[in-house]
Parts: sequence; structure tokens; C-alpha cells
Amino acid sequence: MTFDRVTRNARFREMLLLGLAGAFLLVNAIVLDLAADNLWTPTLLFLLWAVTAIAGHRALNRSLPQRDPFIYPIAMLLSGWGLLMIQRLAPNFAWRQAMWLLLSLGVMLAISTLPMHLRWLRRYRYTWLFGGLTLLLVTILLGVNPSGAGPRLWLGARGLFFQPSELLKPVLVIFLASYMADYRDLIRNDGRETRYLPLARALGPLLLMWGLCMVVVIWQQDLGTATLFFIVFLTLLYIASGQGLYVLIGMALLLLAAIAAYRLFDVVQLRVDVWLNPWPEANGRAFQIVQSLQAFAAGDVLGQGIGLGSPIYIPVIHSDFIFAAVAEEWGLIGVLTVLSSFAVLVMRGLQLAALWSEAPFRMLMAAGLSMLLAVQSLLIMGGVLKIIPMTGVTLPFMSYGGSSLLVNFALVGLFLVLSTSRATEETTAP
Repeated sequence: MTFDRVTRNARFREMLLLGLAGAFLLVNAIVLDLAADNLWTPTLLFLLWAVTAIAGHRALNRSLPQRDPFIYPIAMLLSGWGLLMIQRLAPNFAWRQAMWLLLSLGVMLAISTLPMHLRWLRRYRYTWLFGGLTLLLVTILLGVNPSGAGPRLWLGARGLFFQPSELLKPVLVIFLASYMADYRDLIRNDGRETRYLPLARALGPLLLMWGLCMVVVIWQQDLGTATLFFIVFLTLLYIASGQGLYVLIGMALLLLAAIAAYRLFDVVQLRVDVWLNPWPEANGRAFQIVQSLQAFAAGDVLGQGIGLGSPIYIPVIHSDFIFAAVAEEWGLIGVLTVLSSFAVLVMRGLQLAALWSEAPFRMLMAAGLSMLLAVQSLLIMGGVLKIIPMTGVTLPFMSYGGSSLLVNFALVGLFLVLSTSRATEETTAP
């Protein structure tokens, strides 16, 4: 297939998917206007989203003409859906989220214009890591909580806050992918080493990563982020080494950290106790998770309809529990749509990892970013459904949070670069 034909097909598919996403969001914006008498604010937010989506599509046509046609539309669908939900649940935050969406799209487009060989990421891996850890240290020392109480996970002032742990997620994936790509042969133990030398070389980073996660747990009481870091790290270590022993050791360390956090921190103990049996305290400490379960039950199959349910009774519904609002107002259909969207994003990322199997750094980075998105989504969805204890992470693209949205669109930019460079290589090969 010629280069021009591939490009035209990709553009058509992406524009078609964006059109379907836009039609869905427009209908819901109009219904929300009529149901909640919002003076057409949802429609104005949709128009902003539409202009942003089209502008991003046209810019990507110039910078990455052979990109994967599914990644960008799905990211825009989820972010637009989340924007309407935030307007529905916490109107004071909607325009702020819209401004973060514009900034996030700018970051994605900036990444798309950088050199596709990605050596700029691999060459400065220690710089990225040092910068990320410095931000984490500054947060530990000077962090604040915008609500005035609880873990101090943000930096900022005057109504503008950023959560450095969000930025640290892709930074750690890039660093680990680069490190493991360079030392892959030693970690794999191909028979030229003694049995214990590769294990020692792998256990060093394993213990270092465990220590970093313990710092996050102890100083910031952020069990969700620490769990996310460690699971993604174990996944990359397994892909790079093929050794199940490392995963077993890592899971044992993670379990040890979880037990210690349960005994040391009231917030962790609360989340575990509420997960085990919320019903005796349904009007007290377990009010949030009980209301979430009732929202899922009220949604049934087709949902109450946007603006017609009662998800606002759930505390922090626009952030940690936005998935429960989707369940109540769109029902099982909406839940499956969100799940399918994330599944396609993760699948496309893992497909890129498989295609780049001969380039270890790109392969590990694609796999790591995919698992980052998958694990974070599953942690918050599982917590909202009481399958696992609540971890406090946000639902990517949909939950309120500027730093989370910005980082997730940066991931989209990296996926698009990986897909374009691979497509270009295949179509120009003799």
C-alpha cells in the first residue's frame, strides 16, 4: 500500500471516529442543557471541545500523517465526556478543566513535532529521573492540599495546583524502559553469567523502586500512586527478563508495604475496613462507597439519563468517583463504553510494543505506558465498585484534575509518535 493511500485512510478513519464522538457529546450536551437549565453552558463547552478536536486533527495531519487513527479520537471522546460530567457534577470546575484540556492538547502536539527517533528521551533518562524525584522531594517538603486537609500532594498557589506524582509516572516508565533496554541481556540471564549475578543486578533496581514507593506511602500517604508505580515496574521487569521469580519477589515486597501502611496510617486502614464491610457504617465512614454502589444499582442497563440521576450525593464525585456517575446516568451501556474505550487504548499500545519487539527501548516504553493507563484505570474502577480498596487515583481523561489530564495527553502524544514512526518504517521499506 502506498504512502499516500495509507495516509488518506488513517485521516478518514480518525475524522470518522471524531465525528461519532462529537455526535455523542453534542446530544448529551443539549440534553444536559434541557434537563438542568444550564443556560447552554454544556453546549458552549462542547463547541470548545469540537474546535479543539478539529484543530488537533489538522495539526496531527501535518506532523504525524501516518499515526494510529484510533488513539486520538478515543482520548478526545473520554476527555469530552469527562468535561460534560464535570459541568454536570461540579460546574465551578468545568471551565478550569476546559482550559487544562487546551493546555494538554498543546503538550500532545508539541510532543508530536519532536524527532521521532526518541533518542532525546533515552539519552537524558537520568535528567528526567532526577527532575521527577526533585519535584517529589519538593512536594514532600512544601506540598499543599487545596481542600485544606488531607495528604499534601500538590504544588501551587492562588487556585492553580499541580500534582507532581502525575508527572513522575511517565518519567519513571521512560527511565525504566531505557535502563532495562540497556541491561536486558544481564537481567535475562542467557547462560553466560552465573545464576546469581543477574538476580543481583535485577534486585538492585527492584529494591530501589520498592524504596521509592515506600517514600511515597510514608511521606504522602498515597498508596494508590505507590501501588501503580510498583505494578508497572514489575510488568516491565517481567517483560525485560522473562523471569517470574522477580515478579514473586516484587509482589511479596508490595504486600509487605501494604501491611505496613495498614498498620501505620489511618487513611489506609479506613479504606481497607470500608472495603471489607461498609454496611455497618453506611451513614458514616463508608458513606461514599455505599452511595457509589447505589449509583451503580440505580443506573441499571440504560441509565437514568444525563442530568436526571442523583450522583451528586457522592462526595468528590467529580474526581475519584466520576465512574459511578457514568454508571448511574448511562447505565451498564455507559460503563461498557468506558471500559471498551480504555481497552482499545491499552490494546493499541500493547500492539505497538509487539511491533517494536526488535527495538527494546521502544517496546518497553510502549508496554510500560500501556500498563500505566491500564493499571490506573482498573485501580479506580475496581475501587468505585468495591472490588478492591479505594486507592485515590483518578480515572484517566475523565476525572477532574489538570495535571492528570496533561500527563495522559502526553502519553497519547508518545503513542502517536511510536505508531507513526513504525508505519513510516513499514511503508518505506523495500
